[in-house]
Amino acid sequence: MPIVKGVVSCLLLTINTLFWGVPLITLTLLKLLMPTQALKNVMLKGLNAVALHWIDVNLWWMRHWLKPPLTAEVPKGLSPNQWWLVISNHRSWTDIFMLFMALHRRIPMPRFFLKTQLIWIPIVGLAFWALEFPFMRRYSREQMEKNPKLADIDRRATERMCRRARHHPIAIFNFVEGTRFTPAKRDAQQSPYRHLLRPKAGGVAQVLNLLGDQLDGILDITISYANPNPTFWGFLCGQEAPITLTARRLEVPVWMLDTHYHAQPQHKERFHAWINALWQEKEALLDRRTNHD
Repeated sequence: MPIVKGVVSCLLLTINTLFWGVPLITLTLLKLLMPTQALKNVMLKGLNAVALHWIDVNLWWMRHWLKPPLTAEVPKGLSPNQWWLVISNHRSWTDIFMLFMALHRRIPMPRFFLKTQLIWIPIVGLAFWALEFPFMRRYSREQMEKNPKLADIDRRATERMCRRARHHPIAIFNFVEGTRFTPAKRDAQQSPYRHLLRPKAGGVAQVLNLLGDQLDGILDITISYANPNPTFWGFLCGQEAPITLTARRLEVPVWMLDTHYHAQPQHKERFHAWINALWQEKEALLDRRTNHD
């Protein structure tokens, strides 16, 4: 029965998280106690290994128990010793594990832009914090208009991640729409796309400006579901319809290395034109593949 399969899947995910939670908490405490940044980096390396093994085990049982119908097209020549910016559309929490299945250990340990609320998830939230994922506060437009300095909080979090990333290979994942797609969200923001929300260029622009000269490239990923309303629970129940993931490698345009997105209006316009062109191509690909409504 699908419900039984979903319950077993939740247990497997929970047991795996609790098991790796022990070394995670231990290394996190040791990292806090380390007197120098060099020693903290040693602990961070250990935390990365714990996170990679957590992903290993989850992918193993998911492939054998859930057998997700994933078709993935990934460029050749990827390496965990490279630096990448990964951008993708976002339909479901299932996206994260599909990205892992396609890219795990082909590129470095991922770092996601996360909503601040996720830090409260037991063990997982601690892992996000200890691994130095950037937490985004996502202020409303009204809050930003009242206090423009609030934007600096998210920018500083991105700057810290990019500064540390220069010393070790990293894969920075960004769901550029900022939230999962639904027709209601699309209509509320008057998105010009049928299958996508409006892309947000600010985070991508900042990463490319701070780290672009070190990146080996951009991985532009499009995820599509045959199921018009995919859910993570449906995935855990083994009921997900075919999923297609296409990754293409893009070079970092030279002009991005010397842009000032937040300071120069013309730079902001050029960046928006670039990412909107990507989204138009993504929309066309999704339109050929499936009906998301």
